[in-house]
Amino acid sequence: MDEIKIIEIKKSVFENNDREADRLRKRLKQEQTFLLNLMSSPGAGKTTTLLRTIEKLKDELQMGVMEADIDSVVDAKTIAATGVRSIQLHTGGMCHLDAGMTKQGLDEFGTAELDLVVLENVGNLVCPAEFDTGACKNAMILSVPEGDDKPLKYPLMFGMADILIINKIDCLPYFDFDVAAVHQRVKKLNPGIEIIEVSAKTGDGFDAWAEWLRISILEWKQ
Repeated sequence: MDEIKIIEIKKSVFENNDREADRLRKRLKQEQTFLLNLMSSPGAGKTTTLLRTIEKLKDELQMGVMEADIDSVVDAKTIAATGVRSIQLHTGGMCHLDAGMTKQGLDEFGTAELDLVVLENVGNLVCPAEFDTGACKNAMILSVPEGDDKPLKYPLMFGMADILIINKIDCLPYFDFDVAAVHQRVKKLNPGIEIIEVSAKTGDGFDAWAEWLRISILEWKQ
């Protein structure tokens, strides 16, 4: 009987994607554009967080936002209403973006003269964590109503993020959410991660978030 050839498809897909991601980062470095990959589950507050971020930084940074969804243009329209350049990326049913999709979006979007481009990834705590988009940094949002056990259930997402935004802290009186436990669990997975607590509704904590972005962009451009 002939020997059966085995092809490790998933490994090959990831390796090809990683090479594409590295090429995209080199391009962004040359263009002096900082790309942030923003991830969370649906309803955690990505778009509202972006609106607050734009409010904080639009007078000092040239910004753009790429909204990724399986369908609809709702989020892109919301961002465009602020005056910031916005584009909607449809994934064709896929629950994540990879480096090739991100590059395609950037080619269409254009990064000329932009200091910061935010990629709002598909709402999902699993698939987006597996694919390098070519971003300079990865940020994720965990909202208080989701519960403090999410780092235990989705360790990869928390392990690969550069910064964790704990959103909806204004809801803490109404939910059994242990902030200290989240810090401990996330730091165990990812000792170097930054963690900030915000409320996209009230604006609390956004000075710290804006400062983290300023520093990250400055370091990227050096």
